[in-house]
Amino acid sequence: MFFLLEVGTEELPADFIDEAIAQWQQIIPKSLEENFLTPENLEVYGTPRRLAILISGLPEQQKDRDEVIKGPPVKAAFKDGKPTKAAEGFARKQEVTLDDLEIRPTDKGDFVFIEKKIKGRQTKEILQESIPNWINSLEGRRFMRWGNGELRFSRPIRWLVALCDQEILPLEIVNGDSTITSDRLSRGHRILHPDTVSIAQAAEYRETFRAVYVEVDPKQRQQIIEKDIETISQQLTGTADIPEDLLTEVINLVEYPTAVAGKFDPEFLNLPTEVIITVMVKHQRYFAVKKSAQELLPNFITIANGDPNKKDIIAQGNERVIRARLADAQFFYTSDCDEPLDSYLPQLENVTFQKELGTMRYKVDRIMDMAQQISEQLEVREQEQEEIESTALLCKADLVTQMVYEFPELQGIMGQKYALASGESEEVAQGIFEHYLPRGAKDIMPKSLTGQVVGIADRLDTLISIFGLGMIPTGSGDPFALRRAANAIITVTWEAELPINLAQLLLQGCQAFMADHGDKESPLEALQTFFIQRIQNILQDDFNIDYDLVNAVLGEADAEYMERALQNLLDVKDRSEFLQEIRSNGMLDRIYETINRSTRLAAKGDLEYTELDPSKVVRTELFEKSSEQELFNGLMALVSKTTQAQDEGDYQLLIEGLLDIIPKVSNFFDGEDSVLVMDDNQNIKQNRLNLLGVLRNHGRVLADFGAIVKN
Repeated sequence: MFFLLEVGTEELPADFIDEAIAQWQQIIPKSLEENFLTPENLEVYGTPRRLAILISGLPEQQKDRDEVIKGPPVKAAFKDGKPTKAAEGFARKQEVTLDDLEIRPTDKGDFVFIEKKIKGRQTKEILQESIPNWINSLEGRRFMRWGNGELRFSRPIRWLVALCDQEILPLEIVNGDSTITSDRLSRGHRILHPDTVSIAQAAEYRETFRAVYVEVDPKQRQQIIEKDIETISQQLTGTADIPEDLLTEVINLVEYPTAVAGKFDPEFLNLPTEVIITVMVKHQRYFAVKKSAQELLPNFITIANGDPNKKDIIAQGNERVIRARLADAQFFYTSDCDEPLDSYLPQLENVTFQKELGTMRYKVDRIMDMAQQISEQLEVREQEQEEIESTALLCKADLVTQMVYEFPELQGIMGQKYALASGESEEVAQGIFEHYLPRGAKDIMPKSLTGQVVGIADRLDTLISIFGLGMIPTGSGDPFALRRAANAIITVTWEAELPINLAQLLLQGCQAFMADHGDKESPLEALQTFFIQRIQNILQDDFNIDYDLVNAVLGEADAEYMERALQNLLDVKDRSEFLQEIRSNGMLDRIYETINRSTRLAAKGDLEYTELDPSKVVRTELFEKSSEQELFNGLMALVSKTTQAQDEGDYQLLIEGLLDIIPKVSNFFDGEDSVLVMDDNQNIKQNRLNLLGVLRNHGRVLADFGAIVKN
């Protein structure tokens, strides 16, 4: 059996269509499986005016099945050998007799069971029950009530098609006083075929709509668009620039795509390439055509949803629009370049960053202070320090230019252009652009030191300031994109291998915040926890480090490990990757049991985690067995390797030292000359616990082995 469901609507937002398709691809197969229905194939389609499901190979009804149903425990079902009300109620609910009850053992004792033959229900009946849930389960932004009822959907629903093969499946969507009843009647293309369309059979759905200028399959629309764009680009002797986001949006803006070529005056090519592309992509949804990687042709490609026989008229209309847009951009660019970039700084006094945090000009001052602190940590050269200062001073100046006011997407990009036009160095100009990088998960990373330092300073200021006001992200709510800001600080630090002490920067930043906002609580502790969570997520999600190894490096509620991680982000990454490596090559397994056993016993003592020198905490005169002296000697030899590993960041040296000491630990615990650690003599007991504590501490230089799960 073929089944078709089409929900016809007013024009849907382009981003909702993909979301709805993805949700139904999860919801519907699960719903069918729960109802013991397994189709041969299931396709979900979407256009601006409809969402549809086409299922093939559905059985007419469920198969009959045997089902074992668990009832109450025996002690509740029977008393003195006679059934209780609990047993009678269970039997009555399952429509069986008391003689049908069976007693079976379980992990939690004996329970009453029945074996019941369930007759398969008709598929149509199940679909009638399930479809309203499928529709109501969709979620998305900007959902609205429509009509006079409580039903919420992305846009008003106007028609409903439900067919089992050629037969209409009766369905209703009730919304207050209005009711939409299922039928076989749909709508064609709004312009090319505005009449109703009768669908004879579910299996003919796609072919029926192709005849009325609607391609219901987004994948097919994508293929048509990409092929037509390539054809036109070749005719123009260029290559189309096809941003993934733009392509996805355009696919969901049209039902019958037609690629149309247009042109604009070559004089506009004097504008920066980024400006022209922004005007095309962000405001007109055009695809730019490139002559080379850095050079544009005076052409564009737009995807129309109208009559393909009227391409010339469509092109002319779009050419008029793009000319006006580019003329505006040219005026803004020329006017902005009349003044040097630093002349715009006073205008930042009129732009509020946040009402309790002052203006953007005040934020620039804070960015400069934080950038200076980072520079001091990095011990940059004098010239680099001057470039960083200039970058920090000018990094937000373009926000008040006419171009960025009109096209906010160009912030940073125009700052770079205007800085060069104002005579600033290439390093400063590049830093102004790059301090915004990365702008998202897949974006490029900043390459210049100016961009890296000022970008970190900018994000740290935002995090400290917003956390200081108590606006900490919760759940999915993050209006200031603080998670993204913290992620960027971490990834930029790792990518550029910047040896910054984040713990110190957070402390200094929080102290400066409290000096200005004495009535607020310090956000330091919340920020530390927040950064640890972000580090944890990035290591697990982006670097594929096992969760227990990440916990072993960051510690579980371990203040010392948290502080250590924030003091040296590079070391956190190195240790995590190293742990994953030695887990993969089996070396971790070789040392795991020895270190972990020692760690568990050392916890019964009171040795500080920082002590690595056994000669300071172990009294050799208290040794009673040769295994104690052997372990002590091994620990003394381990000290130099651990020190070298810390100094050079080469933890393989530490592992080698731990491997050398394993036989000595084994002899200490289980050899012919083994000892009882928990000796009745408190001095001897403490001495032996200190031996194990020193070994634990050497292991902790790499990780908390107690957090590692044995494979």
